[in-house]
Amino acid sequence: MVDSRSRPDACPGALQVHQAADGALARVRLPGGVLTSTQLQTLAESARDLGNGEIELTSRGNAQLRAVREPQEFARRLADAGLLPSETHERVRNILASPLTGRIGGLADLRDLVDELDRTLCADSALAGLPGRTLFTLDDGRGDVSALGGDFGVHAVSETEVALVLAGRDTGARITTTESVTVLLDAARVFLELRDQHWRLSEIPDGVERTLSALTLAPIADPVSGFDEHRPPIGWLDQLDGNVTLGGGLAFGILDARLAEFLAAVEKPVIVTPWKSVLLCDLDEWSAEQVVRVLAPMGLIFDENSPWLTVSACTGQPGCEKALADVRSDARDAVASGELPVEGRQHWSGCERCCGRPKGEVADVVATETGYRVEEP
Repeated sequence: MVDSRSRPDACPGALQVHQAADGALARVRLPGGVLTSTQLQTLAESARDLGNGEIELTSRGNAQLRAVREPQEFARRLADAGLLPSETHERVRNILASPLTGRIGGLADLRDLVDELDRTLCADSALAGLPGRTLFTLDDGRGDVSALGGDFGVHAVSETEVALVLAGRDTGARITTTESVTVLLDAARVFLELRDQHWRLSEIPDGVERTLSALTLAPIADPVSGFDEHRPPIGWLDQLDGNVTLGGGLAFGILDARLAEFLAAVEKPVIVTPWKSVLLCDLDEWSAEQVVRVLAPMGLIFDENSPWLTVSACTGQPGCEKALADVRSDARDAVASGELPVEGRQHWSGCERCCGRPKGEVADVVATETGYRVEEP
């Protein structure tokens, strides 16, 4: 039996790219999904100069470029923009946080925890050995990212106290918010000792219980009973400070370089959400109105009832050699014609693997040798 720690971790990053059918795929980790305008401009220019002209958003709030012609040059640009703070840890910086935390709703503002967790994670050489699939979640109490099945997470139950979430469920253990980073990284170290052939904590038999025991923590409260699935925040969103956040959806989570450059030109923080949408934050009302007027015709979706927000798709042909169809083109035609094969959320896949399928109740539209097969949730 081969120990998983001796098997290569094929999860792509900014330095270790994946060779897809359409060329090199490079994935950029964005802790908390946060991008400065300069960083977004760097991604836009890189997509145009080195890739296929598009930035793909992922279900972990990250970004990736396809068909990258010069991976080393791309990595250099990322480093210059502050998007590659650690070459050794770059694939394990998977940190999801409630996208609206500190601006709208939630029990606590967890923005500082994102930075603290990222810095502390990168400072520990042993944690570079975590699998690239590892996921940390920081939920401000609304339940949006706790529902996404992270390995190690916290879920605010008050402004100063959080529930420890392991393998996507509340353990019943409670810690202070200030202890969060220490406990999460201690849990990750325990996982490294336990993991053997496993890539995720949920795969280890009794992994949650064994991790709690190693941390000398015990359940002291009734667990939060499940975490409800959330939809992306779309449209005009009023912040607590009187400013505005605009939530914009994207067809298939694809942000083309030109639209990205227009977003960067607003010079406000951008947050990539795990629903493959973007938030443009801290706008005054006049600026928000101008953004909607200019960017809606360019493809940013501000209508929460748009059918585009119910349809997702894998890469399909020609980007994936296993795909049996150009699913994105077919799905695009179906949306445009109003002839979707099923109502509600649906995921179009080029083969039986159904890559990129979102969590929750989703119909599968799967390409076969003779057409598409529809499977209701």
